Amino acid sequence: MTDLKITLIRSVAHRLPKQRQIVKALGLGRVDSTVVLPDNAATRGALLKIAHLISVEEINK
Repeated sequence: MTDLKITLIRSVAHRLPKQRQIVKALGLGRVDSTVVLPDNAATRGALLKIAHLISVEEINK
């Protein structure tokens, strides 16, 4: 099973409201904040919408 380590590398200021909602829903707050989430279709879909704002790293358990 793998998880994804997601780090916010760009600010959500001046971004589309939908992109801000996705960042908040993932649990990211400020720039350089990091969360670890399960690797599933829902998470991957959300990440595609904000790919230009984040850095993603796979973590093997």
